[in-house]
Amino acid sequence: MNTVERIAALGQKIWYDSISRDLLSSGRLKMLVAEGIRGVTTNPTIFEKAVRESSHYDEELRRLGQAGADPATWVRTLMVADVRQAADILRPVYDRSLGEDGYVSIEVDPRMAYDTDATIAEAGLLWREVARPNVMIKIPGTTQGLEAIRQTVRAGINVNATLLFSPARYDEVANAYLAALDDRLRDGQPIDRVASVASVFVSRVDTAVDALLKARIQAAPTAEAKRLQSLLGRAGSANAQRIYQRYKDTFRSKGFARLRARGARPQWPLWASTGAKDPAYGPVWYIDRLLAPDTINTVPPATLDALMVHHPRALLEVELPQAQNILDNLRREGIDLTGILDQLSTSGVEAFVASFESLQRQLVEKQAALAPA
Repeated sequence: MNTVERIAALGQKIWYDSISRDLLSSGRLKMLVAEGIRGVTTNPTIFEKAVRESSHYDEELRRLGQAGADPATWVRTLMVADVRQAADILRPVYDRSLGEDGYVSIEVDPRMAYDTDATIAEAGLLWREVARPNVMIKIPGTTQGLEAIRQTVRAGINVNATLLFSPARYDEVANAYLAALDDRLRDGQPIDRVASVASVFVSRVDTAVDALLKARIQAAPTAEAKRLQSLLGRAGSANAQRIYQRYKDTFRSKGFARLRARGARPQWPLWASTGAKDPAYGPVWYIDRLLAPDTINTVPPATLDALMVHHPRALLEVELPQAQNILDNLRREGIDLTGILDQLSTSGVEAFVASFESLQRQLVEKQAALAPA
């Protein structure tokens, strides 16, 4: 039994936070699935890297240019092709698990994150173009995205609610999912095959909070500096642990039991951004602290490599009391975690928009270079 399988035995599924033509064509993804990987996540930044570092997209890009499509269509076409192939590789996992596992995520154009109607339309378009039951459409959890999540799930489309940071926004996303299930029942539609995850970002929280803590440590007396140092690298996991408690309160409650009896699945918490940004923490910094039943951890390649030689321990529920102490200590230090989480949500959308637009520019430049003289 390898580490991914041991983690699965503890109740958590590992997804792979990367995609590329090389990953697909080399057989590497098939190998990862054989080793226990149960899903794949993508985002504009991942696709930007894949296109920048590979020539695998050149032939298809040449054809798209000759067809006269616009750059936004090029992006969607290339992403759909990769996601469709990855979904086919994971389809046996989906079928064996009766829809519990085997999903691949694809994100709506992040420039639509603050436009509810445009997001709903784009989600439907991606769902139809990928045309696989084991795809999840990623919708940013902005205020405008909440209704888009509800209406997309109501339409029977699997949704990955992404870029979640605060417990308050997590609650709103969970409520949107539950409302969509009730909508489907009122519409006379089944709810036993629609699936959703709530993607909570972790390491970005520590990057923001640690910057404030380190500035204070430099100016603090020795005893105070030592106390502040104990908080470094802990805000992200403590915040995620607090959200996990919200998940249990919502989806293990009598209120959800009514929907579960009709076949509904809980909206599983998915821990995203779990590659440690600070090298001092090591690549598996977030593995044990985020390990608990009914969760998913989507890990980048470097973290997966390190995870395979790690002996996992399920510490999330063990550390719940300690998590609250960490959050209380941050508040006593005057660190506005709520404000930081709200800003991270905004900056997360901005980063994905920048990656999407950079990807379009790359494709235009590549297509021009590929075009016949």
